[in-house]
Order: sequence, then structure tokens, then C-alpha cells
Amino acid sequence: MTQQTLIPIIHNISSFAPAKAWICDIWGVLHNGVEVYKSAVDACRQFRRAGGIVILVSNAPRPSSGVLRQFETLGIGNDVYDRVLTSGDVTRTTLQQHLNTPTLHIGPDRDVGLFDGLSIPRVTATDAKLILCSGLYDDTSETPDNYNDLLKSLAERKVPMLCANPDIKVDRGGEIIYCAGAVAARFSELGGEVSYAGKPHAPIYQAAYAEIDRIKANKVHTIDILAIGDGIETDIRGGLNAGLRTLYVTSAIHLAAQLNEQSLAQLFPDPAMRPTAATERLAW
Repeated sequence: MTQQTLIPIIHNISSFAPAKAWICDIWGVLHNGVEVYKSAVDACRQFRRAGGIVILVSNAPRPSSGVLRQFETLGIGNDVYDRVLTSGDVTRTTLQQHLNTPTLHIGPDRDVGLFDGLSIPRVTATDAKLILCSGLYDDTSETPDNYNDLLKSLAERKVPMLCANPDIKVDRGGEIIYCAGAVAARFSELGGEVSYAGKPHAPIYQAAYAEIDRIKANKVHTIDILAIGDGIETDIRGGLNAGLRTLYVTSAIHLAAQLNEQSLAQLFPDPAMRPTAATERLAW
């Protein structure tokens, strides 16, 4: 990696290039499902006090109302953000195009709110015309391997899948668990057709831009928006695809070693995929 292509490592975002809005990841940046990262919460609060807009965007396969309830439990106040958008919100918008379609839900019971108020019958695999995958039935013990036979039979019948969370893995309180994206990837490997809600795909960024436009009277251009996250294939790829500057926050999922030039070079060998900067934690 030459001097011209080094990814800057920053320690405080207030000294970084200015922005008018952040599209910021939640899980892995603000908390890990158990522990709140106080420096990140404070950074969002300080940015808003300075006039910035914070749109929190999560690949959580639940409507944003569920994320807000989790915020209450974790003690994250509404002074930290302007809006919260989730992959679940985008999923519900997509499901409205499949009303009355017999649907197999692959995922835990906590995600059944995705169906609330929608005329979509939930059925077994035998009768399914659509698959909604929001995760694994039991992500504490299962892996995608547990779903091979089910996914193979559905792929052979050409039943399409809507993936409500493109994440492959997340760090939950120090434990790495599989997400819906891992099941969707296996389904695709078996010949299945998959469409995705959430990062890195365009619809959730378009929804974030719409929220920024509602908040800010004057148009905020992409050059003035910073995408922040710990997911290389979701937050960073999604931000780059959207033409945004990106800040990579280190994650146990991708980086077990110390954050330095060498570890970043290994994480981002493709120049087209390199973030604008990297940091060990989001801090003001």
C-alpha cells in the first residue's frame, strides 16, 4: 500500500472533514446489543448540537419502533438522533407489493411484527410462494448449515426470497452470531433468487435522503453526507455505492488485530472499496 493510498486513521470525528448529515449505523457503532458505546452516543449528540443531522440506519429486520424500544432499554435518548430507519421498514414497504401471497417466514418470533397490518398469510414451506427471511429461528445455536435441505427444496421450486437483513454476522455482547444475510447467501448458492432490503442496497439510502430533505430546508448534497459504520459489505460498500464519504469503525467481526496501516490494507485491498477514513470508535 503506497503512501498515496493510505487510509487515514482518526481519533476524533470533530477534526475530520465537515459534514451536514450523517447516515450512521447502530449495531456495532452505538452499541453491541448489550453495551452502549458512550463515546459514539455523545458524538451523535454533539454533532446535532453543532447543527448536523443524524439519521440512524440499521439492518435490523424489524420496524424502527422495535429499535426505539431497545433504545429505551439501553438508555439511548432521542437527543442522539433525528430519525431512525431500519431494514425492517424497507421490508414492510416491499411486502405491500406481495399482499395475499402465501409466505414462509424464516426467522425468530420477535420479527413477526414485519407482518403487522398486512394481509399476508404465513404458511409452511410446502405452500409458500414467497420466503421472508429475517434471521435464523435460533441464532444462539444454529448456522446456515441447518437450513440446507429446506433452502434446497425451496430453490428447486423457484420460490423467491426477500431478505430483511443483509448482514452476514453481528457481534452480540461479544458473541458472533449469524444473521439473515448468511441464510440468503446460502440460498443464492443453491440457485435461489434473493432480493434484499437494507444496506448496501439503494432503497434504504433513498429513504434516508428523503428524511434529510424533510428536516433540512436547503438541499443537502451527497458530498455533505458522511456514512458511518462497521460493516465492510454493508455500511462501507453501501456508502460508496451511494457516492458518499465513508468512515469505517473497527469491528470484531472483521478486525481481530490492532487498527493500523497494515490491518487496513488487508481489510481493504481493493482501492475502489476503501473508506475515506477509519477509527477504532466513533468519538467527538
